[in-house]
Amino acid sequence: QVQLVESGGGLVQPGGSLRLSCAASGISFSVYAMAWYRQAPGKQRELVAAITSGGSTNYEHSVKGRFTISRDNALNTVYLQMNSLKPEDTAVYVCNANYVRVYWGQGTQVTVSS
Repeated sequence: QVQLVESGGGLVQPGGSLRLSCAASGISFSVYAMAWYRQAPGKQRELVAAITSGGSTNYEHSVKGRFTISRDNALNTVYLQMNSLKPEDTAVYVCNANYVRVYWGQGTQVTVSS
């Protein structure tokens, strides 16, 4: 059974930082491209950051320079370090695994507010 379990969300003030984690099980993690998406209320889900099996990364324009995606294949975990958070970053952040098949986690809420 494939599971993607996100953690690390919460409430943070503008300018603060959070690190999200997504622990994968039931897949050969190292061959999967991994990504973080987010969905804010009333908006479509959007890709935030992605990392290939080889470690190449890409980012949505508004998070470049603030967010960093990384992976630890030994721990079957992908991370999203989020710095300089803004209220517009408020959303449910969802982990995605893609290799032939696509899997999704349940998501973790990130709220940026003073």
